[in-house]
Amino acid sequence: MKAVQSLICAVIFMFGLLQSAYAILPIEKLSSVKGAKAYLVQTRTLPMVDIEISIDAGDRYDPVGKNGLASMTAELMRYGARVQKGVLTEAQIADEIADLGADIGVSVGGERAVMRIRSLSRKDLRDRAVQLASVMLSAPTYEAAILEREKQRAITGLLEAETRPEAVLERRFRKLVYGNYPLGESPSVKSVSSVSTSDLARFHQQFYRGDRMIVSIVGDVSPIEASEIVETLLKNMPQSGVMIPALPELQRSPIEPLSSREVEIPFDSQQAHIAIGMTAITRSNPDYFPLIVGNYILGGGGFVSRLMSEVREKRGLAYSVFSYFAPGKDTGIFQAGLQTKGDQAALALEVMSSTMANFITNGATPSELQAAKANLINGFPLRIDNNRKLLDNVSSIAWNDLPLDTLETWTQKVNAVTLEQVSAAFQKYLAMDRMKIVVLGTSK
Repeated sequence: MKAVQSLICAVIFMFGLLQSAYAILPIEKLSSVKGAKAYLVQTRTLPMVDIEISIDAGDRYDPVGKNGLASMTAELMRYGARVQKGVLTEAQIADEIADLGADIGVSVGGERAVMRIRSLSRKDLRDRAVQLASVMLSAPTYEAAILEREKQRAITGLLEAETRPEAVLERRFRKLVYGNYPLGESPSVKSVSSVSTSDLARFHQQFYRGDRMIVSIVGDVSPIEASEIVETLLKNMPQSGVMIPALPELQRSPIEPLSSREVEIPFDSQQAHIAIGMTAITRSNPDYFPLIVGNYILGGGGFVSRLMSEVREKRGLAYSVFSYFAPGKDTGIFQAGLQTKGDQAALALEVMSSTMANFITNGATPSELQAAKANLINGFPLRIDNNRKLLDNVSSIAWNDLPLDTLETWTQKVNAVTLEQVSAAFQKYLAMDRMKIVVLGTSK
């Protein structure tokens, strides 16, 4: 009897550990600093802290003729910063990061610029990393010689990208879908060449300020320590600045004849590359969950998706085919794509389009819906199984103004999706006569 009781206790203990491993840690809202919002998730499993500063300063704010300015403004913060005793050079910044065993990186997307800091949570090391990030964020030097070097590097990258079919396809597709909206424009040799140090300084002064920032923290720190981190990061940032003109509203893709919606691009490639899609929802849209569940069935579920079944398994037209929604705070896009032999491009596009049209019109089956929800729900722990993934989620929740219990209710909302909701959402937001199509590398 004692042996049985011991076994039962052990099972209960292990079940408790399993549950705690997948427990959703709460997101705590911290006090605002310099007008910036700040959030914390405490994790005690590792002596690490991950920090992200999101700045409303993405590529969509590039001035006309200066595409690439937002990216260069952010990226060059790593190459020099003013401090009280003079200047921290590029080499000194790199050496300090290496000495701390930390990581400080900068990236820029369509909507926002992002600085990420990863450090041991030990106070002395953490404070040094945060202080370094603070001066990089608030006082970049933007030296002319470094700007010229980075411009040449960027131009070389642009020229190299013109030799890659995937890059050419994506640029043309974005322009076709976004039209006159700022995200339809891409950096060019001419626009990058025109960027000056005064452009960088002006852009930084306009957009890098507290009221355009969100700080997200995940790791082994208390709320008091997290608030100190936010204070240090933003202590030298202005709280506000000049009014920035509002961006145009992203318009839904219009109904157009096929001749206006399809672009064919000759390209010396062994395969044809196809992209099809249109503008779609933002992340805060109430139909987000029906759309992601439906898209898992259509093209997001890998080998169990409709597109994979029709294009690859039944006809052998492509090794891989996909579809996805990419929603942001103010913009969103739906895209599907594949690669196939040049002489099969027309057939592959026809099969992909007819499969999408059938799904939009007729929706999913009960068994497809059940399988999609089971996969998404059972795979949810993998979305939050380390600090960096947690930070991704916290940052997205904060950026998109979602409820702070979004992670706690995510699986419930997926599970609540019905067949009728999937059909209604796809018919509301997607239409084949609105889809833009780019086919690159076809052979007649």
